[in-house]
Amino acid sequence: MGVTPKIAPSMLASDFANLASEAKRMLDFGADWLHMDIMDGYVSLLSWTSLLKDFASLSFYFFSTSCFSHFHRHFVPNLTIGAPVIESLRKQTKAFLDCHLMVTNPIDYVEPLGKAGASGFTFHVEVSKENWQELIQKIKSKAMRPGVALKPGTPIEEVYPLVDSENLVEMVLVMTVEPGFGGQKFMPEMVDKVRVLRKKYPALDIEVDGGLGPSTIEMAASAGANCIVAGSSIFGAADAKLCFGKSGEMLTSFLQPRSKHICF
Repeated sequence: MGVTPKIAPSMLASDFANLASEAKRMLDFGADWLHMDIMDGYVSLLSWTSLLKDFASLSFYFFSTSCFSHFHRHFVPNLTIGAPVIESLRKQTKAFLDCHLMVTNPIDYVEPLGKAGASGFTFHVEVSKENWQELIQKIKSKAMRPGVALKPGTPIEEVYPLVDSENLVEMVLVMTVEPGFGGQKFMPEMVDKVRVLRKKYPALDIEVDGGLGPSTIEMAASAGANCIVAGSSIFGAADAKLCFGKSGEMLTSFLQPRSKHICF
């Protein structure tokens, strides 16, 4: 397999009040990338109903009904970080900031994230079917590395055109949980997507994200994933240090290639 193993702790699971020090701690342990989850959030109908009851004014009613459809179109319910946080973290580290965009309109984020210092820009295929070629071009024009992600219910064939294109993505992120929240249970059936991708694209970076830990990383890695994202299993561990060959210490709950020594 002609790919490089990459370990990317998901900073969504870190202590946001101490983001810079958490990032440094992960890098000191041996992390290759820092995974940054950028989510747009949406407001549910139930939330709007509650707000209308609390603020029963006509003007508020018109405001809420006109805005509801906009919020509901957002990609995931959770709301996390944006370009200002990336910019702040960039001032504290030279690390590769692996940004995963779980948003409805990723093209709107290209310029601000490029200016903020993002290294990688991974967008979802589900929201980019009409403009992925333009999106990839813009990402590269801002000196970021383009990647494409797909939800568990999306057929793997939908990313093929983006990898086969002349202006191609450089990584495919296979979600092994539904996007939106950390700490979910790994979906083993997603491993088949990884296996198919690796057979078709031997030199492609294949990232997996969701529910990765000591009991699941080996399954994903053996199928061909070379980029591992893990959050709760690392930041929630009693001891985040492990043996990591020449580098000394690494992160708990990660499976490393056979060329590297690891202990859980």
